[in-house]
Amino acid sequence: MEADRLIAWDAELRAAHTRLRAALAATREALDSGEDAPDAASDLALFCIGFCTALDGHHRSEDHALFPALRAEHPELSDKIDKLMQDHSMLSHLLGALRGAVESGADAETIEGHLDGVNAIMESHFRFEEREILEPLRTLALDASVHEVLGPL
Repeated sequence: MEADRLIAWDAELRAAHTRLRAALAATREALDSGEDAPDAASDLALFCIGFCTALDGHHRSEDHALFPALRAEHPELSDKIDKLMQDHSMLSHLLGALRGAVESGADAETIEGHLDGVNAIMESHFRFEEREILEPLRTLALDASVHEVLGPL
């Protein structure tokens, strides 16, 4: 059982990324269906706020739980972890702008532009994270819940 926990962090991170990608896709679907649906604005707001909250919560949890533990066991990753945290800050800013656009009733083209920006940085970030830290996560000894480490997904 202990070995399962040690091996699980890399799989848990991949699963979190999969769920966040699905949440972004659902947000895009809500935007695409907006023209015909009477409750489209509220649906879009619901999906967007859910996605924004999930992605931001994921990154805050990584910053507070995962990255300090990873840095302690793998100090050679400090520069890469710093880059990941910088991405988190940039994404937080982009998510705030997306959320503001949705809440202010911006048109679909404006919201699509925000989604494109978030998606581009998010995908680049996820690929870098998966390439650079999945292997060290396989052996990370971290006694915490998935929720604490990867956020409320």
